[in-house]
Amino acid sequence: MERTKPLKIYLGDLTYTTVTLATEAFPLNVGFIASYCKKLFGDAVEITLFKYIEDIDKAVNESPPDILGLSNYCWSHNVSSEIFKMCKKSNPDVVTVWGGPNFPIDFPSQKKFMKQYPEVDVYVPTEGETGFSNIVSLVLKLTSLENASESIQKNPIEGCISRDNNGEIHYSIPTIRISSLNEIPSPYQNGMMDKFFDGKLTPMLQTNRGCPFHCTFCTDGRDEVNKINHFSIERVQSDIEYIAEHTPKNTHSLHISDLNFGMYPRDLEICESLAKIQQKFDYPKYIKCTTGKNQKDKIINAIKKLNNSLRVTMSVQSLDPDVLHNIRRDNISVDHMLALYPALKEADLQTTSEVILGLPGETFENHIQTLRDLVKARMDEIVVHTCMLLDGSEMGLPEERKKWEMKTKFRVLQRDFAQLSNEKKVIEYEEVVVGSKTMTFEEYIELRVLAFIIFVTNQGIVFDAIQKLLREQEIDVFELYYGMLTSRNESSENTQNAIEQFKNDTIDELWDSPKDLLENFQKDSEYKKLLNGEAGTNVIYHYKAVVISELMGDWTEHVIASAHKLIKNSKNYDNDLEKQFESVANYCRGLSHNVLGQDRLETNPQYYFDYNIPTWLSPKNNLKLDNFKLEKKLKVSFEIDDEQFKMVQDNIDVYGHSRIGKSKTLKMLPNQKLWRRPLITSNHTTYLCWDDE
Repeated sequence: MERTKPLKIYLGDLTYTTVTLATEAFPLNVGFIASYCKKLFGDAVEITLFKYIEDIDKAVNESPPDILGLSNYCWSHNVSSEIFKMCKKSNPDVVTVWGGPNFPIDFPSQKKFMKQYPEVDVYVPTEGETGFSNIVSLVLKLTSLENASESIQKNPIEGCISRDNNGEIHYSIPTIRISSLNEIPSPYQNGMMDKFFDGKLTPMLQTNRGCPFHCTFCTDGRDEVNKINHFSIERVQSDIEYIAEHTPKNTHSLHISDLNFGMYPRDLEICESLAKIQQKFDYPKYIKCTTGKNQKDKIINAIKKLNNSLRVTMSVQSLDPDVLHNIRRDNISVDHMLALYPALKEADLQTTSEVILGLPGETFENHIQTLRDLVKARMDEIVVHTCMLLDGSEMGLPEERKKWEMKTKFRVLQRDFAQLSNEKKVIEYEEVVVGSKTMTFEEYIELRVLAFIIFVTNQGIVFDAIQKLLREQEIDVFELYYGMLTSRNESSENTQNAIEQFKNDTIDELWDSPKDLLENFQKDSEYKKLLNGEAGTNVIYHYKAVVISELMGDWTEHVIASAHKLIKNSKNYDNDLEKQFESVANYCRGLSHNVLGQDRLETNPQYYFDYNIPTWLSPKNNLKLDNFKLEKKLKVSFEIDDEQFKMVQDNIDVYGHSRIGKSKTLKMLPNQKLWRRPLITSNHTTYLCWDDE
C-alpha cells in the first residue's frame, strides 16, 4: 500500500547552550543535505532542521521522525548518540544516520565504532548529500515503515557504511563527492536557513570544499578530500547578498568555512563582493575563517579589501623541519609565509599564527624555538593549541600512537554539556597529547604556562609600543615573555594567582579515561562545577578573559616591569631611553585600561606624552622613537567609541556577563575593536592622535 504522508526527516547540527552558546555557526552542513534531498524528492519528504539541543530533544520525544540524521563532530558526538537512543525509544522503526569527519579511517576501528554505537543504523563518512539521499531513496521505496531500519540494511548503500542483519559491516563506495557544487541548491535562497537568523547564531558561508594538504593531525588531510570543488562565483555572491539582507543588527560576524580561504585567484573576487556588502549593509564587521597555508601574497591582496575585518592566519603548527616532516606538512612554505610580514603591516592587517603543542617528534627545546621564531616574525597573535587525537585523522591511528609513544589524557570540551529531558547528563570530551617519547608531562605543563603568557600579552595593538621599543634596542621580544614566565613570583598577587590557577586548572582538567571523566560529572556536585565555570572551560581562553576583564591593570604592570628590566640592561640605556620607555609604558596602560567593564565609557585614563607614539607606531615609519620627540608635552585621553562599545556589548548580551560569556565574547571580536583609542582634545575638538600628523 502506497504511503500518502511525506517522509518525516529531522536533520541536526547541534550546539550546547547550557552556560552560553557553544558553537555559534549556522547549521549550513545539514542545510546543504536538506536542500539536495528536497531537490531530488520534492513533496515526498518533509524536512526540519535543528541547531539547539532542547528543540530536538522535545521533537524526538513528542513527534519522532521517520529518518533522523545528525552531524558528528567532537563537540557534538555524545549528545548526538543520546538523541539517537531517545528517538529509537520513541520510534523503534526510525532510521538513524550519523555523518561527519569524527569517524575512524581504518577498517578495524570503523568496525569497533559501529559496534560501540548500535543506535546508529548508517554512517555517511565524507560529504553527506549523496549518501544521505541514497538512504532516503531506499526508505521511500519501502511499502511500510515498519522495521525500516532493518529493511534498508539488507544490502550495501553507496556512499555509506552500514551493518547487515548479522551485525557485519557493509562497505560500498563510502566516499562520494559532488564535483559541481552548484548541484546543491542554496539553503539560504530557498529559505531553509531563515529561522537561524535569530540574533544568536552567526551566518556561515562556504565557497569551496576540500583541502590540498595532508596534515596527519587533521580530519581533512585524507586523500579522499584532496581535490578542491567550488560553488560558482555567482552562487556565492547571491548567498552573501541574502545573508546581509537577513542578518539582524546585533550580529556582526560571518563565518567562512573554507579550509584555505584567499589562496585561490577567485577569492579576490569574493572579497570584492564582501567589501561591497560591507559598504551597503555595514556588515560583516568581523569575518572568521582559516586563511590558506600557501599563496599568502594572494591572500593579502584578497583581504586588503575587507577593511581590517579579517586576520591573516599563519597556521605553522611547528617551525621544526623534523616535526613538519613527521606530520606530512613539509609541502607548506613556512619561510614564504613569514617573509610576508612587511606587506602585511603595510596593509595594516592583523596576523594570527597557530601552533600545536605535542606533535610527533616535538621537544621542549624545538617548541621554544618555534615560539621564539614566531615572535621574531612579529605575529600579532600566537595561539598554541594542545594536540588533539581525532577520529578521522592519520595521527589517531593505532600504529601512529605506538610509533611516537604518545601519552594522552581526556578533558571536557569547553561549554559542551547539558542535562537532557531523560535526566541524563551528557558531556563531550577530547583526547589530547600531554607527552611522548620526546617530551615529558612536566615540560608540557611548563610550555602551556608560557603559551598562556604569550597568548595574553602578544595579541597585537595593546603592547605593540613596548615590543617596538625593545626591537629598536635590538632586544629579542621573546625574552620579554620568557622573563614574565621566570619572574612571575615578582608580579602582583593578582597576576601570580591568575598564572598559578591557570597552571593548576591545566593539570586538573585532565582525566586518565573517558569513563572516569563521565562518571565524575554525573554527580550533581561535580556537574555544578561545569555550570559555574569551575570546570569544563577552555582554560587558556578562560583565563585570558579573567585577565582582560578583571586584572588587566595588574597584568600590564607585569609586562612593563619585565620589559623595563630588559631596557635597563641594554647597552644603550640612559636617561633619554628611560623617558622613552616611560611614554611607551603609559601608552600601553592607556590602551589596556578597563576594556570590558560595564563602566568602561566613564573611565577614560589621561597621560602626558613627550613623544608622538601613534605616528612612530605607523607601519610606514622606519625611524626610531627619539625622532618623534614633541616640542611640548601632549595630553592624551584613552577612550572607547560608540561603535566599539556596541560591538562588545552585543556579544556580551548574546554570550553573557559571566567569565564564560566574556571568554566567548573575546573570541568573536576583532582585536582592533577591543582596545581603547588615544584621543587628543585641542580647541574643544577631539581627534585621533594619528590624524594630527
